[in-house]
Amino acid sequence: MTRSGHSIKRGVLGLVIALVAGAGCLGVDRSTWLGPPKPIAPGVDLFQTTDETLVSPQGPIAVYLLRLDLNRVAIDAALGQDEVMGAERVDTLAQRRRAIAAVNAGFFNVRNGEPLGLLKVGGAIVSDNTLTRAAVAVQSPPDARQQLDFDQAAVRLEARFSMDGQPAAVDVAGVNTTRERGKLMLYTPQYHTDTDTAGNGTEWVLAGNPLRVSHVRRDLGRTPIPRDGVVLSFGGLDPPSPLDWLAPGTTVTLVPAWKILNGTPPERFESARDIFNGAGLLRRDGATMADWLATEVLQPATFTDVRHPRTLLGVDRRGDLWLVAIDGRQPAYSVGMRFDEMIALCLRLDLVDAVNLDGGGSTTMVVGGEIVNRPADAAGPRPVSDAILVRSR
Repeated sequence: MTRSGHSIKRGVLGLVIALVAGAGCLGVDRSTWLGPPKPIAPGVDLFQTTDETLVSPQGPIAVYLLRLDLNRVAIDAALGQDEVMGAERVDTLAQRRRAIAAVNAGFFNVRNGEPLGLLKVGGAIVSDNTLTRAAVAVQSPPDARQQLDFDQAAVRLEARFSMDGQPAAVDVAGVNTTRERGKLMLYTPQYHTDTDTAGNGTEWVLAGNPLRVSHVRRDLGRTPIPRDGVVLSFGGLDPPSPLDWLAPGTTVTLVPAWKILNGTPPERFESARDIFNGAGLLRRDGATMADWLATEVLQPATFTDVRHPRTLLGVDRRGDLWLVAIDGRQPAYSVGMRFDEMIALCLRLDLVDAVNLDGGGSTTMVVGGEIVNRPADAAGPRPVSDAILVRSR
């Protein structure tokens, strides 16, 4: 059997073990393995477990869990340093925003803090993606409890405008990311005070509602981003048609194109105030997911079938939200989890929806301003691009 064959066989076997172990725990008092909660605030309880049966074969494991009553608390997406150009430790971000608790959220480039997946903060798309990956869309209706939609999603933006009644559309190659030559990028106020670009480009400043081109900058770079607008930036001084139609006064509409794999209406993602990105949709509507290589291009040999520190977000059958930090890469203390072991944990918690967030050295849980788990990086807690903050309703 090939190495990939062994990996697939082990993944399937692990999933069966997880399902059997988890099924036996449904309806069972969680206190038999989870222990009593530590009340943190109204609607917020902290649990900790070192139950070695959570992994197979058994070994040291440390898991920290926050149970949130969405009738009493809510969650928000927050950017490190309040912008894409920044990264920040989860504890300092939580303290600065006066959050009850917090965990790290989406995947990002550790070199510059740039988000790597679909991210929406405060109603604005801050980062787009081409690969379908696990995502959680958070609806925050006024004076009502939040609602969460779990799916696998991708989004791209299109800039639409017209000249003399002739419509045009241009694909946006990236949102709040490094500009590439010959491509059109979009920079929003969440990126930075300016585009942080070099010369050798053409940038259109758009402002107002609807968005209109206010002025065009060529070969200048570092264009200031208006708080009530955006900047379109092309890598080159001779934009091809129809970009050369963009002149002061032109109205531009930015239209998202959603790709969603499991049936959530695009309107739910469109209307969501916040969207978190992950890698690995574990549970959806009470069903266990699988085949992440095909749906999310997640590699078994390095990611799904290997133990790592993990961060998990899920909703149980009662409607409570769970934030989970699983320590790992510390053999004498905690070995981490594979995907099949996380699914078994989801079943023990009776989670009907669950997603794997960024993990590894990023896994951090903060409660009351203090880090409660043991992040794996030897250098200490890692600055992250974005986090999930817990606040009182």
